[in-house]
Amino acid sequence: MSHRIVIVGGGAGGLELATRLGRKLGKSGAARIILVDANLTHIWKPLLHEVAAGSLNSSEDELNYVAQAKWNHFEFQLGRMSGLDRAGKSITLAATLDDDGQVLMPERRIAYDSLVIAVGSTTNDFGTPGAAEHCIFLDTRAQAERFHRRMLSHYLRAHANESEAGGQIDIAIVGAGATGVELAAELHHAAKQLAAYGLNRIRPEDMRITLIEAGPRVLPALPERIARPVHKTLEKLGVTVLTGAAVSEVTADGLKTADGNFIPASLKVWAAGIRAPGFLKDLDGLESNRINQLQVRPTLQTTLDDDVFAFGDCAACPQPDSDGRNVPPRAQAAHQQASLLAKSLRLKISGQALPEYRYRDYGSLISLSSFSAVGNLMGNLTGSVMLEGWLARVFYVSLYRMHQMALYGTLRTLLLMLSDRIGRSTEPRLKLH
Repeated sequence: MSHRIVIVGGGAGGLELATRLGRKLGKSGAARIILVDANLTHIWKPLLHEVAAGSLNSSEDELNYVAQAKWNHFEFQLGRMSGLDRAGKSITLAATLDDDGQVLMPERRIAYDSLVIAVGSTTNDFGTPGAAEHCIFLDTRAQAERFHRRMLSHYLRAHANESEAGGQIDIAIVGAGATGVELAAELHHAAKQLAAYGLNRIRPEDMRITLIEAGPRVLPALPERIARPVHKTLEKLGVTVLTGAAVSEVTADGLKTADGNFIPASLKVWAAGIRAPGFLKDLDGLESNRINQLQVRPTLQTTLDDDVFAFGDCAACPQPDSDGRNVPPRAQAAHQQASLLAKSLRLKISGQALPEYRYRDYGSLISLSSFSAVGNLMGNLTGSVMLEGWLARVFYVSLYRMHQMALYGTLRTLLLMLSDRIGRSTEPRLKLH
């Protein structure tokens, strides 16, 4: 029988790995590749802030797992992993229910020879009272669309209320990392677009956006020379940026900070911190850390089982010569690790030694909607090059095109780019439903 490789998680890394292995091993019959995900479609997670603001119609940019599997010689199984039997080399998938609560797919087990866990991460609210009840997280397409519907409802109510001269909407975003910063800029852009389409009872300046960061500056994980111009641009756009402000409680009406201030907000987004899904903690005895990430060796094999791999945000991978720090949870790391594992699993099947992963930082890019972009590119020849404005925006967009190239190939990606350009002239610039 051919070697069975089961990949759990169809995010950017897991889907890219399944596609690569399907083309190399699945097509020839050298291995059977099975991708497991709880959803039927994929959307690139860095785009979710655009879905939330309405700048991106998720139904047009989503990828269907069943179709991708057919085109690239792997299998797709709908389900959510709920257990692991390392001795029996199988995983358990929980029953999948439809919208009416009926069993769509029963609980079942899937056997593996090699298991790869790539389930990503979720937002970490650090146990803050009221956060889970009153904030929207942006971990999934459904959550991003929920935020968009709520925001649009505010505008439609104000537009329908003839007795009021105007209105306002207060939005608070907790966490000034990449997601929080990009969402703030995208929402300011959305406010201008909504007014341009006639929903102008809430004027652009009446969408009051507050970005709250517990640390001393925005973008704490990136160099300060990137954070400074981003902070200035946000303030020029009218975004209120509060640093050194830890949120102590979230209520239905707003947020309380540790220093006693209250920030009113009818819409609240929590975008601070990450943790791996809870089911990974003590998963059949595998080592995990305090945020549920599976501990892995530089080969990306879990510390206690050579046949179980983990990568991306759900894995704690040591980073040599970095004072004990792990590889950062970034999209470029997941892409690099997927590329390595595509080679490693072929070597494992033939009984050869596996290479070790070393993180390469190629820089960071932050998009401030249509207003600007800023970042730095890092390379062996150029060192670190600072980018701003139009050129940075071009490089930012190219990151998504690279993701599409890995999944679709060159020709289909070029056709998608052409389709996007045509669509811009025939569709509204903002999703209005």
